[in-house]
Amino acid sequence: MRTRELGRTGIRVGEVGIGCEGFLEKPRETVREMLDALLAGGGNCVDLYASNPEMRAAVGEAVRGRREKFVLQGHLCSIWDKGQYRRTRRMDEVRAGFAEQLRLLGTDYLDVGMIHYVDSLADWEVCKDGVLAYAKELKAAGTIRAIGLSSHNPEAALAAIKTGDIDVLMFSVNPCYDLQPAGEDLEELWAPKNYQKQLLNMEPLRESLYETCQRLGVGITVMKAFGGGDLLHAEYSPAGAALTPYQCIRYALDRPAVASVLAGARTVDEVRSAMAYGDAPEEETDYAAALASFPRISWEGHCMYCGHCAPCPAGIDVAAVMKFLSLAQAQGAVPETVREHYGLLPHRASQCVACRACEGRCPFAVPVVEKMAQAVRVFGN
Repeated sequence: MRTRELGRTGIRVGEVGIGCEGFLEKPRETVREMLDALLAGGGNCVDLYASNPEMRAAVGEAVRGRREKFVLQGHLCSIWDKGQYRRTRRMDEVRAGFAEQLRLLGTDYLDVGMIHYVDSLADWEVCKDGVLAYAKELKAAGTIRAIGLSSHNPEAALAAIKTGDIDVLMFSVNPCYDLQPAGEDLEELWAPKNYQKQLLNMEPLRESLYETCQRLGVGITVMKAFGGGDLLHAEYSPAGAALTPYQCIRYALDRPAVASVLAGARTVDEVRSAMAYGDAPEEETDYAAALASFPRISWEGHCMYCGHCAPCPAGIDVAAVMKFLSLAQAQGAVPETVREHYGLLPHRASQCVACRACEGRCPFAVPVVEKMAQAVRVFGN
């Protein structure tokens, strides 16, 4: 399993991790076996949004004696109340719930402390007044290593990360959600009525979110990469066609700033299968042909960073140039970090010989030669 930097945090995570849903109502020995399989496959990142105390205690028991091997992404504001999960913004409950989480996990720190489930601008304003200040206290004390935020709404997520206080964003990323506009109603992302007419390319605010995270050094951990499993079945997929789990993972990993995809594994075998992504051949992870053939969706003219343009006879990493160009164009100027990364490329856009071999291989009909000319104008070489 390859690892990636989680934004600017200094934490390295496996490209595939797991969520905690699969631990619920499992014997403690099964939870240990699932975490053993995660480590054996080269993964390390575990999201722990659920507040079930038995689940948290089972995870705590399983990581005891090897805590440093795991990247635990816990959530503030997710508490257990009267036998069920509840989200809260009351600071007395937030503080007590976090302390209880640490106690049950048997640890004195979390790698990422997530401000839990912020799907509206109004809710973010509420969180800024209390929860964010508390998260900063925890980070200053070393009780959390990084401040995170989980959201399904790109508008709320953008507002949060632009403060500069958020280090990690947990966000829902898949080829269907990426077509839908920002909104506070999660159900709208999957509503059949929103897929009745052909959809064209990624929703601009979502694209801006990924690019802004990349520019600011905010690492993204991905939830709902499989759309709750619906994307894996043609009869349920809003796109009208199915993808494989590895195609969904690769799609998410190809978005700017994404560090780890948290798979919803519910058995030991499913954890092992998710971890095997790291050894999967290119043809099993390649999503480009599948997306290009979706009957209800078109990404024509839009670079998906899928790498089908390679190899370039001039040695240009076309996908990397396209990504840096998008980052610069989204800002209306060239951020210094983007210019530096572009400058480190061994072959730049100015070396394009306009042979158009890349355009012939692109499943999405991207005008690559034109984009290379734009990159020369933007970066100067």
